[in-house]
Amino acid sequence: MKKLLAMALLSVVVLTQAYSENKQSSKEKEMKLTEEHYTFELSDKVTREKVTFKNRYGITLTGDLYLPKNRAEEPLPALAISGPYGAVKEQASGLYANQFAQRGFAVVAFDPSFTGESGGEPRNVASPDINTEDFSAAIDFLGIQSFVDREKVGIMGICGFGGMGLNAAAVDKRVKAIAVASMYDMSRVTARGYFDSMTTEQRSQMLEQLGIQRWKDAEKEEPAYGVAGLPEPDQLTGNEPEFVQGYVNYYKTERGFHPRSINSNGSWTATNALSFMNMPLLTYISEISPRPVLIIAGENAHSRYFSEDAYKAANEPKELMIIPGAVHTDLYDKTDIIPFDKLESFFKENLK
Repeated sequence: MKKLLAMALLSVVVLTQAYSENKQSSKEKEMKLTEEHYTFELSDKVTREKVTFKNRYGITLTGDLYLPKNRAEEPLPALAISGPYGAVKEQASGLYANQFAQRGFAVVAFDPSFTGESGGEPRNVASPDINTEDFSAAIDFLGIQSFVDREKVGIMGICGFGGMGLNAAAVDKRVKAIAVASMYDMSRVTARGYFDSMTTEQRSQMLEQLGIQRWKDAEKEEPAYGVAGLPEPDQLTGNEPEFVQGYVNYYKTERGFHPRSINSNGSWTATNALSFMNMPLLTYISEISPRPVLIIAGENAHSRYFSEDAYKAANEPKELMIIPGAVHTDLYDKTDIIPFDKLESFFKENLK
């Protein structure tokens, strides 16, 4: 129980990453990174182009459009990709898009509203509603391109944007298939803590603190940002939960660091948790059916239970794929572990 309570409290830490001002950090200088940095190498079989499009709220989203270089004349099947939560398109979502484009898909990997290069003020805010809408906006964009078959459009969601992607697929019938990897239900983990271990009293205390913070923000006429966050790699003791070590080893090292990534180099607003604590995602996951769902999780991922519960809640056709020995962050970028052949066959079989 003590371990679970500690993880519940840690969920707040993970959701309010360390505040850093909009200056070049020592880590950026050390790695000699620019904001044009990508954490993976673009395939010589793929083209990448920056694109913009608006969501239903008028927020301009920025994405990268990946296309196969040698493509036939007929329109392509297409995918909208985002995630992980707190990441940017130059990280895992771009890596996935690069892989899918090699396999014949038109893919847009995008920064969600209020983050990365996408618009929206204040910065670094997440929303179960607006981020669900972001996926549908990406579907809007893909469906009006001459090189896309709008009847063959799907979603790939990673981590917290796996939950948002499932939510979007439930409401957006244009989505013909959806796959998620290392899925998080951000509403559930925010409102209940990891493994639903947050007590009613803890939830009440957290909401009281968030209410007080709103008054502070109102007085200053600007939002405050989180003050607790991931340690630097050299600060790890080895006693942290595996997933904290995994996040540090991805977001805080050359493997996955990006200047615009909230998890690498920024923070969520201090009141970011509010809407997630009051508006559950995945309420209508069963209504994705009869469109197929593929849920992928690591055998040893701390987040595996989110995937298993989403699988139980979804109706057929559905598939849960457990990757032996994998942890949560392995499915961010380890191309020898991520089942891209399975993902390719899943979408090609179902986007028709």
